[in-house]
Amino acid sequence: MTYPPPPNDGSGYRDGSGYRVRPDGAQFVAGGLATAIVAALVALVGILICRWTLNIPILAPAGDGAWGSAHTGEYVLGAAVVSLVAAALLYLLELATPSPGMFFAWIMGLATLAAVVYPFSTSAPFEQKAATAIVNLVLGIAVTSLLSAVAARAIRVARTGPPTGRPPGPPPGQSPGPPRSRPYEQTEPIDRPGPSRTSRDWP
Repeated sequence: MTYPPPPNDGSGYRDGSGYRVRPDGAQFVAGGLATAIVAALVALVGILICRWTLNIPILAPAGDGAWGSAHTGEYVLGAAVVSLVAAALLYLLELATPSPGMFFAWIMGLATLAAVVYPFSTSAPFEQKAATAIVNLVLGIAVTSLLSAVAARAIRVARTGPPTGRPPGPPPGQSPGPPRSRPYEQTEPIDRPGPSRTSRDWP
């Protein structure tokens, strides 16, 4: 009786082929740092567009200029830190949960939704609320998409068993079974020996 190969359980084993897929720690760190840099730049550019181009005093009073006050720097740094936390969370999900991508998408989607809704709970003018919500939305989409791409590429494959189609050897102390017959080779008719047949091949 044969059984179908087990599906991917999310813990690194794939289709019973004897290979184990694990996230590559070094590549994950590099991808997380690169995502943090992109998130910080997205936050900075979003603030500059709102304050400088659209003249919306987002996150700081209008008299603080295009770069805003220290709150702008805190927001940019916070975006980078949040992306690093998200990268660490995704790494743990890849190690310990089934369907880590789906869990990560739900977590980041809900966190992004909370970041978009939160500005509307403040007493700031509506245009500042909307501008902050849009910047948060772009940040959430950027971090989620970049880290998902990192998780898809930063993997390490290791063999944990015999390859598919090759049965394991006999247990210790047990003699192997009879040798398998070799597949048939192409032969020539017996009444028409070819040039490669010698006299010792004949009975």
